Amino acid sequence: MADQIDAPRTLRHPQAIAQRRAMLAEPHIAPLALYVEGLRAQHPTWEFQDFDPLDGGVQADMLFLLEKPGPMTSPNGKKQGSGFISRNNDDPTAEAVFRFMEEAGIPRKRAVLWNVIPWWDKSIKFTSAEVRRGIEELRNLLPLLPSIRTVVLVGGQARRALPMLQALRPDLRICTSAHPGRQVYRFNPDQWKAIPEQWRVAGLAARLGLA
Repeated sequence: MADQIDAPRTLRHPQAIAQRRAMLAEPHIAPLALYVEGLRAQHPTWEFQDFDPLDGGVQADMLFLLEKPGPMTSPNGKKQGSGFISRNNDDPTAEAVFRFMEEAGIPRKRAVLWNVIPWWDKSIKFTSAEVRRGIEELRNLLPLLPSIRTVVLVGGQARRALPMLQALRPDLRICTSAHPGRQVYRFNPDQWKAIPEQWRVAGLAARLGLA
């Protein structure tokens, strides 16, 4: 496998995972890796996956905030995942994110991916209290992303972060889209198919400095 092949599901390969782990000390990602280490120390019974160093890290101008990590982010599940929040993970949602980003014309270095509930607790289920707790944690994350100008809230639970983001950073452009998961594709295919165009518009607005 060639170094850093950027294609859907490449983090199914242990070599690719090892390469990403070796990049966590790079300047654009090291502050976020340290932030994640802090979360692990505070909450040792939950898993917190790393930001993907192929993305923009602290240099990104767009934050895509999804809902909750899935099982293929976890290196400790029945089927070993990557340990990263990444569009290269070996699951359908990550593959959709990869392809939608390409269709939207958003280069990786412009974007950083995270979740409004940032931990994995061996379940895709969550409570409203967990969503509120995750939203509150954004107070600690946003100062580490000084270049962010646009936040894309991806899915209904992520949209609940809107009031907090507006209060913390009234300068941000905040856009929304449906979630790229299979459930949305199954029950709301038109919303799912609209995601790339919504992301393209968000990226264009950010570049042009539009509201």
